Amino acid sequence: MKKLLTAALAALMALCLILPAVAEGEVTIGQALYAAHGTKCFAVLTVAMQDGVIADAYIDEFQFMTAGEAVGVPNSDADFGQSYPEGKVLASKRENAEMYSANMAAAGSTVALDVNYDAIQDYVTGKTIEELEAAVDGKTAEEMVDAVAGCTLVDTLGYVNGLIEAAKAASK
Repeated sequence: MKKLLTAALAALMALCLILPAVAEGEVTIGQALYAAHGTKCFAVLTVAMQDGVIADAYIDEFQFMTAGEAVGVPNSDADFGQSYPEGKVLASKRENAEMYSANMAAAGSTVALDVNYDAIQDYVTGKTIEELEAAVDGKTAEEMVDAVAGCTLVDTLGYVNGLIEAAKAASK
């Protein structure tokens, strides 16, 4: 009887662990490499989809920055970095957000780069691909800046389009 009770309890505990995952639905990850902001950098946009809705999103961009000022990607100081342009390192804008944001502020920006990225991530979270496609359909870059609360990036439309591509990759 004790063995039967132990087995029943173990089965019940296993069921309790499995049910929440089943109830919440499968989470899939999609990623897109995208030219969201000009021709001198590229974005890596990542989306977690659950039940057809973006559950979370993440934006980072990479470009060549001044060596000694910027923190380069791993292996920038090794063989990988030997092909970089003189005095440059390939760097994450998020990793170097403080320095990059200071440059943006000198050009008149009032919102830090990583805060802008976070606002776009928050904007897409909770939406479906179809909702985002409808939101950007026919919009100008200027209209998209106004559509995303807390974001002042002129290329907001590019980031949202890139996140749509990442969401589509997660939905395959």
